[in-house]
Amino acid sequence: MSAKYIEIMEEIKHRLADRTIIAGSKLPSVRQLSEHFSCSKNTVIKAYEELEKEHLIYSVPKSGYFVVNEFQNATNENEVIDFLSAGPDKNVMPYLEFQHCMNQAIEQYKEELFTYSDQQGSYSLRVQLMKYLQNLQVFTQPERLVVVSGSQQALNLLVSMPFPNGKNNILIEQPTYFGFIESITLHQATTFGIELTMEGIDLDRLEYIFRNNDIKFFYIIPRFHNPLGHCYTNSEKKKIVELAEKYDVYIVEDDFLGDLDPNVKSDPLFSFNPSGRVIYIKSFSKIFLPGLRIATVVLPALMINNFLRYKFSSDFNTSALSQGALEIYLKSGMYNSHLKRIKEVYRTKMQTLQEACELLLPANTHFSKPTSGFYLSISLPENVTAKQVVHTLNEQHIYVDDASRMFLQEYRKENMLRLSISQVNENQIKQGVEQIARYIDFIHNRKNYIFQSPPSLL
Repeated sequence: MSAKYIEIMEEIKHRLADRTIIAGSKLPSVRQLSEHFSCSKNTVIKAYEELEKEHLIYSVPKSGYFVVNEFQNATNENEVIDFLSAGPDKNVMPYLEFQHCMNQAIEQYKEELFTYSDQQGSYSLRVQLMKYLQNLQVFTQPERLVVVSGSQQALNLLVSMPFPNGKNNILIEQPTYFGFIESITLHQATTFGIELTMEGIDLDRLEYIFRNNDIKFFYIIPRFHNPLGHCYTNSEKKKIVELAEKYDVYIVEDDFLGDLDPNVKSDPLFSFNPSGRVIYIKSFSKIFLPGLRIATVVLPALMINNFLRYKFSSDFNTSALSQGALEIYLKSGMYNSHLKRIKEVYRTKMQTLQEACELLLPANTHFSKPTSGFYLSISLPENVTAKQVVHTLNEQHIYVDDASRMFLQEYRKENMLRLSISQVNENQIKQGVEQIARYIDFIHNRKNYIFQSPPSLL
């Protein structure tokens, strides 16, 4: 192989520098460049491989090579349109209020800060959590609550520990929360999937899986699903719980955004069987402060001791300072005031996003229509992958998520984007969707030119 590949690299770098080709541009095929430079295909492949190592281009299987344009000036925060981040809106975070609670907690719990606290969580916090959960139609006792270091810890422990039904396999919606997929992958748990759309799941299929596949538990996000935004009806939830009871399957209910539900008649799965069939997890990360790392899980009495053994081996106990501050925040009524504010913020943002999608997205795309929550998903045309769109938009400082990582391998879809409204500025939503739409159209309609450029976003 000659040094011809360096010549090819320099030519592409020159075109990047003078912006003849920019972010998202499709590069010529290997065959085209080998003819253009009168060299072998291996020489072109070598050039492309070296450019990939320098993170200037990326390859899409069966589609070719595309530009990741790093010849960009630094941007400022105002130029970023962030549909990727899933933490709470920074503009409505109660920093000052919570600082007061932290100071109070240090004063009130100073002795506990220097000792190991109750493994199950501070009893006084569990009392406040029990009272708060009643607003979500979760009626239980403090003795059944365990305070955990974020919902991810609870999910990870539940994957690894044995259950009273003696079963081993796990069922998940497809798609679902990536953090849970990571846990089952790391623990090498045998996992089945059931397809979820905005119309729900096939309940006959669910019964078949429960009956035939030794299911330990069904992990489900019943409200404002990640990544679809789907919500189950009460009748669907009731039927799912009945099937779980019939086939001795536990349900792990991740109700992380349940607080945002504008439908006051919507109930959690837990309310249809509060005795222990449903394990209920409530996180405070997405609507409050992620750095707090506090969540609670409601367990059946016969699982608590075993759960605590597994938790103890993980972290001894959850931060006493975080627990004390959250207890004061709940007790003071500040949390309910904060919740009232943010429910309206997120509902309005979601409505704005859907109106923009309806108005601007190409006709060959489809998008989900949740009533609130953080997430909306866009299904792209078959010849457009989420990876292509994400790479192209990144260079324009528009951040969206490729939902392919939210699927098990056999269910994997490469053409779904997830948009989160939690941290994007409301006045940027329409502009962001307009640019997403342009790039989807560009990738869908492009011709096989030697050097292609996406449409100008100016």
